[in-house]
Amino acid sequence: MAGRGPAPKDPSQRLRRNQPPAPQRVYECEPVTQPDLPPLYLPDAEGKLVRRRWPAQTKRWWETWGREPMAADFRPTDWDFLIDTALLHAAYWQGAVSLAPEIRLRVAKLGATAEDRARLRITYANADEAEAKRSKPERSSARERRGPLRVVG
Repeated sequence: MAGRGPAPKDPSQRLRRNQPPAPQRVYECEPVTQPDLPPLYLPDAEGKLVRRRWPAQTKRWWETWGREPMAADFRPTDWDFLIDTALLHAAYWQGAVSLAPEIRLRVAKLGATAEDRARLRITYANADEAEAKRSKPERSSARERRGPLRVVG
């Protein structure tokens, strides 16, 4: 008796063959600087597009993304995606609160929060330094604090 259980299935009869993934394509592309926000047009009560000023919150949000360390690697499509998201952000601050879930999903793709960055496996260099400092014990060991053991008698 050779082994336990049924004989393995013939590989040609398997539905899942676990083929290796397609090779990764590598393109050359230079990062670009953050563009300015374009003119803002939002619908009025009648549904007509009216030029408006960008809300202060959206301007601050846009500047924050420009200072983000990851922005140094953003490509034109990343900035276009963020401009579209800025439009939603502005509409949100104009009262379209139903856009909040879409904004959250969009900024999560780019690593807006600590949780998003953890999911995307993004780490800031200063976070590594802080972790290294935190992992060192601040206090000495009990043996160092109390000295050698002595016999009491």
